[in-house]
Amino acid sequence: MLNDPRKPKGLRLFGSLSSHSDPLVGPTPRKAIWKKNKATLWYYPAPDKKYKTPLFLVYSLVNQAFILDLGPGSSMIEGFTEAGYDVYLLDFGIPGYEDKHLTLGDYIFDYIETGVRRALRHSGVEDITVIGYCLGGTLALIYAAVAKEPIKNLILFATPVDISEIPYMDKWAKAIKHGEIKMEELIDEYGVVPAQVMEFWLRLITAPVNVTPYLALLGRLNDKKYIRKWKRFDIWVKGHVPFAGAVFKELINELLIKNKLIKNKLELRGKRVNLKKIKANLLVVSTEADELIPEEMTKPLMSKVSSGDKTYRRERGGHVSLAIKGGLPDFLTEWLQKRS
Repeated sequence: MLNDPRKPKGLRLFGSLSSHSDPLVGPTPRKAIWKKNKATLWYYPAPDKKYKTPLFLVYSLVNQAFILDLGPGSSMIEGFTEAGYDVYLLDFGIPGYEDKHLTLGDYIFDYIETGVRRALRHSGVEDITVIGYCLGGTLALIYAAVAKEPIKNLILFATPVDISEIPYMDKWAKAIKHGEIKMEELIDEYGVVPAQVMEFWLRLITAPVNVTPYLALLGRLNDKKYIRKWKRFDIWVKGHVPFAGAVFKELINELLIKNKLIKNKLELRGKRVNLKKIKANLLVVSTEADELIPEEMTKPLMSKVSSGDKTYRRERGGHVSLAIKGGLPDFLTEWLQKRS
């Protein structure tokens, strides 16, 4: 048998992975309350609702959103609902070639803004907590700066805001900024950035990090629960999605090259995205071992908003640790309870 303890660890690793079927992801009970194009607004009711203000989650455009509901005991959404919060998740879905024209303005106004309005109408409440993770945090932040809807709290996890420096890809960023790498030619050729290209690029810039989960798995080959969690995570890691060409160009030109967001110079549909207009209670969280979004890209936001109540947290863990840890960390439980 491949998982015989007398076998070399490499063979045992293969045997452990092949002897378990792919586990279910996204198990928390939910129902769709609105759809637009490929996007779905999911509603996750709290089994025992304790708080009036619902949570509206925005995830990245790079991977699939089920990382926020990876599996029982490894789900941020499960943690929120078990704590007594109704949750809404805007899942952008998987874009195709026909979505190549989607812009940043489309995602902010036609998807996020409309989704928040639908959630408010569905919940019947007066205000809402908006939560963004990774690039979804950037989108949530941009929306909060132009929103007409009543945002009570804004929570951002691992969110890139100031892109003046990108430590792990400094040479690449400089090459793009100086026109030495012409991303637009690739985008114009395909219409969208293919999922395989997104996966290759992210693996290239985080090569040492991608090896770490396999090394960790070698030490726990007899732990069936851990293997199931690992396989769920591996499904997500390999589940990159295509990136609409128009919005990718905007993110490269407006945010990466010109860094307009932190400078309050970004404009969408004739509206300037001024971070000073954000007055919601603000919680910004970064993690010490995040190789993708280091602290230098998140912390500068704190001095740019007008929020009277704002908190910055530096926590242990990596880029997605808070999403898959299970339950809610004490600092988040305490922060939300006081403001919900």
